[in-house]
Amino acid sequence: MLGVLLLVSAGAAIAAVQVYAPKRSDQTWSDIQTGRYLARAGDCESCHTAHGGKPFAGGRAVPTPFGVIYSTNITPDPGTGIGAWNEDDFWRAMHFGIRRDGERLYPAFPYPWFTRMTRGDVDAVKAYLDTVKPVRQLNRQPELGWPFSMRSALAVWDKLYLHSGQFQPDPRRSTAWNRGAYLVEGLGHCGACHTSKNFMGAVDRNHPMQGGFAEHVFAPNLGVGERDGLSGWTKADIVEYLATGSNRYTTAAGPMAEVVQASTQYLKQSDLDAIALYLKSLQGPSPETPKAPTEDTMREGQALYVDDCAGCHMDQGQGVANAFPPLRASSAVQAAQPQTLIAVILEGARSPATSAKPTGLTMPAFDGKLDDAEVAALTTYVRNAWGNRGGEVSKADVAKLRKTMASEPQ
Repeated sequence: MLGVLLLVSAGAAIAAVQVYAPKRSDQTWSDIQTGRYLARAGDCESCHTAHGGKPFAGGRAVPTPFGVIYSTNITPDPGTGIGAWNEDDFWRAMHFGIRRDGERLYPAFPYPWFTRMTRGDVDAVKAYLDTVKPVRQLNRQPELGWPFSMRSALAVWDKLYLHSGQFQPDPRRSTAWNRGAYLVEGLGHCGACHTSKNFMGAVDRNHPMQGGFAEHVFAPNLGVGERDGLSGWTKADIVEYLATGSNRYTTAAGPMAEVVQASTQYLKQSDLDAIALYLKSLQGPSPETPKAPTEDTMREGQALYVDDCAGCHMDQGQGVANAFPPLRASSAVQAAQPQTLIAVILEGARSPATSAKPTGLTMPAFDGKLDDAEVAALTTYVRNAWGNRGGEVSKADVAKLRKTMASEPQ
């Protein structure tokens, strides 16, 4: 499942707590610091902050196949935020998807994953949120057509698809593996993006983390895979990617760049190691052999690549270490669906600026230079050159995504 969370000095944090004092007298500094870390691990600020808006005040648009849902104000403002909520109210929202007033939350808020969190961790997040600056900002109503606008219908959805209950460690696995599973399957809600969904927006629990759509792009398979998974990545590769935004295989782009910049770069080394250990244990989808593109398409795509891409990504797609990511043997490039690569070509991309790799290099957008047919040929070439096997991309694929991105709310 994805604003930048900034580390603040201890003095500034203490001042903030003094001004925006928590309501419970038994909340400790340790509770608040734990909650700050957990909120960062769950990437709460990114989702609950509109572009250009105030932190945690909500209003960020979340496009879904059913319409647009806007994130809510989770600052401690008592009128428009969650300042009037107690710990039990917050627990019900996180664990069951039910608001303080009894109305049900849409599962765009990832309570199907947060339900796995322990009560102590949920309480710690609430303790931290009680200390952030309150913002009076009314929540925006979802833009959903009937019957999806009926919150009462969510009771049926929850009955069918919500498997509430805290994470239960697997006694056959190590403590580190179970910690990684807890973070990935619960607080980190990775499956909200990286697992496919049915027509009702519920994830396929029989094939977890094998790739799925997040907004308009495809979040790739995180299990083993002949081309598109993490089979070729070591645990150290996974840790480096989550901590810095890039590794020898790829650079984070799109929604994942925001996740790295706002969330995973701040995780403890032990938690990054645990996540890597867990991900390396996941199974991938059954391998499929994509249809090879035509020679004419590859020639056209190669010409476009030489003109527009080779200067940074090099003639053989090998990239430049610590600057421009390789496209050859890239699991992201060879993902089961091409939308992420198409979106990067159209919109451009910026690598996350992390403390370890602060440059944050930018790739230009080509939506105004290349038409749909040219983007399709270029994408096809990159997905099938230098030993890559990613299948052919059509002009219609590009046109559909271009139209979708143009209509997205900001």
